[in-house]
Amino acid sequence: MATNQAVTSALQAVLPDLSTAEIEAKIEAPKDSKMGDLAFPTFTLAKVLRKAPQQIAADLVEKMDQSAFEKVVATGPYINFFLNKQSMTAETLKAVLAAGQNYGQNDDGHGQTITLDMSSPNIAKPMSMGHLRSTVIGNALANLAAKNGYQPVKINHLGDWGTQFGKLIYAYKTWGSEAEVKADPIATLLKYYVEFHDKAKEDPSLDDEGRAWFKKLEDGDPEAQKLWAWFREESLKEFTEIYDRLGITFDSFNGEAFYNDKMDKVVNMLEDKDLLQESQGAQIVDLSSINENLTPAMIKRTDGATLYMTRDLAAAIYRKDTYNFAKSLYVVGGEQREHFVQLKAVLSLLGLDWADDVEHISFGLITFNGKKMSTRKGDVVLLKDVLDDAHELALSQINDKNPGLANKDQVAEEVGAGAVVFHDLMNDRTNNFDFKLDEVVRFEGDTGPYVQYTNARAQSILRKANVAVDENGIALDDPQTWDIVTALSNYPATVERAFSNREPSVIAKYALTLARAFNKYYANSKILADDENLNGRLALVKAVSTTLTNALAILGVQAPEEM
Repeated sequence: MATNQAVTSALQAVLPDLSTAEIEAKIEAPKDSKMGDLAFPTFTLAKVLRKAPQQIAADLVEKMDQSAFEKVVATGPYINFFLNKQSMTAETLKAVLAAGQNYGQNDDGHGQTITLDMSSPNIAKPMSMGHLRSTVIGNALANLAAKNGYQPVKINHLGDWGTQFGKLIYAYKTWGSEAEVKADPIATLLKYYVEFHDKAKEDPSLDDEGRAWFKKLEDGDPEAQKLWAWFREESLKEFTEIYDRLGITFDSFNGEAFYNDKMDKVVNMLEDKDLLQESQGAQIVDLSSINENLTPAMIKRTDGATLYMTRDLAAAIYRKDTYNFAKSLYVVGGEQREHFVQLKAVLSLLGLDWADDVEHISFGLITFNGKKMSTRKGDVVLLKDVLDDAHELALSQINDKNPGLANKDQVAEEVGAGAVVFHDLMNDRTNNFDFKLDEVVRFEGDTGPYVQYTNARAQSILRKANVAVDENGIALDDPQTWDIVTALSNYPATVERAFSNREPSVIAKYALTLARAFNKYYANSKILADDENLNGRLALVKAVSTTLTNALAILGVQAPEEM
């Protein structure tokens, strides 16, 4: 129940020609709280009602049912609402406690499926910090989809096909060693890949060797297939360790290779529609009829090998056939924008009416201590190393604050990994940002550990109180609770907005706001004082913990009860 629900209902009764959405879009918070809790401007009504805004405000206040409010006043062109804080507080806390971890859940999606193409690391390479954003943004959006009544399907579209594997096979066969790979699979394969590119600068003919081996792989050459399967198996072992630490699971690991036998269908569909054209020996689809600025989509190279576009078309069609998705989200960096514009354009030319349900969820670049990362150059910051370092930093702070904590190694893992995830998701999705670990794993400031510590503090209060909270006996008129109650009541609308905008940072910023409000309250209140309002205060504490845990879960961050 959002605090503006009562305001919306009161306005709807006197403005029947405006929709709920139109009214809600105009409601705002006054700059000075002395002017009220919420306000509704009447400027845009002047033209329709043919009155001055000040007169409209006065007339509407006179007609309005004010029984749900302390008072409603017209102040110039604004209608200012003073909410009934005591009843609003009781209703809000009861709603949170009754719903528990389902607080904020809605049924907007009616059980429809949403597929999410996310994470998608390349096999034979370690997961780096460059993979973090797609992985955690995708996971948070899947959790938001579920919270909004959809059925998410998380697909790890592994980069397990393409010319790079021809290059890797050539490198392994030319200067590699089976024993060396078995001793340290991914690091060794990465070393071969980097070495190939270094040598190809001096000898460009190596690129032709790499392309030739990929063609063999695509044509089913037994040796190429065996090496590829080995590289893939070793990669998945390492990836799974990282995903386990991040608490992320997938519904499908069907990568690019899965679509190798499904691309003829795409080519046939394009031919049937007379969309394929030859250009300098390659097969393309001209997209100028969709947008004259779009470059053609490459379907086959001159040697007949397929490209990313062919496989992504096959994947899109397979996913629609398999899952009948309402939306298909691709959580992929902003540099791939044109690729997804082309993908949708080709789907549209094929006459597939669901093309508009394909969405590219782009995100900005992450740098590490000011430097961009590059696999080809070997400038890789491994995600495993960052998680290990975050664990150690968290453990160090736990040892300072609570050295006797029983399960501190497990808590340090939850805090360290949570800090890395939260920091990513706290930033607006499309923004670039720099990652500095010592700033991320702090128990103070705008960090995940700060939110986790706030929740642990709330849990500690509830343990000390050691009494059951009566959801029906909530009485609080303490003005210091109002910021918390306002935040709590706005959580369901926040969940809706975060998913509607495909923006997990809305949830992370919400969690910080609620945590700050609670810590301010904690610093200025005797929460455990044995008086008639003790139950109300404990209800507030429990509602805060419930909602913080709820918000962190959406982000994919654990909420330890002790820190």
